[in-house]
Amino acid sequence: MAKTNSINNAAYDQLNKDADRILQLIKVQMDNLTLPQCPLYEEVLDTQMFGLQKEVDFAANLGLIDIEMGKEIMLRLEKELSKLHEAFTNV
Repeated sequence: MAKTNSINNAAYDQLNKDADRILQLIKVQMDNLTLPQCPLYEEVLDTQMFGLQKEVDFAANLGLIDIEMGKEIMLRLEKELSKLHEAFTNV
């Protein structure tokens, strides 16, 4: 049972790391490359978010994480991205 919890924790940690990586990628892109209205920005964001959602779905389907935990990861990232987007568009 301890091994199962360890695997579940590892899956949750990895999903959080991936969410943080997306947030960092968008921060760098906004700081150095482009504005939020740019189609490239939208494409990168959509692709990354879609990929993370698929990871969350996969982990939930395997029983590695609870679906609610997955929703929390996605919601946290969406909130952070919204704050970041708002900060850059209100400059």
